[in-house]
Amino acid sequence: MNKDEAGGNWKQFKGKVKEQWGKLTDDDLTVVEGKRDQLVGKIQERYGYQKDKAEKELSDWETRNNHRW
Repeated sequence: MNKDEAGGNWKQFKGKVKEQWGKLTDDDLTVVEGKRDQLVGKIQERYGYQKDKAEKELSDWETRNNHRW
């Protein structure tokens, strides 16, 4: 997958991310721009989760949505 494909996939999944983690703002998602590690950090920040909980939630979400980074 090249960078353009990854960016396109991110735009498709952005709405699903907001459904799952509604506390994330549009600005948060603009900063994240498809970068998994930054999304984990934003989930931690907005929800007060430990890193392992944020990682698990994101992994579960990825599985349900068939999303690959």
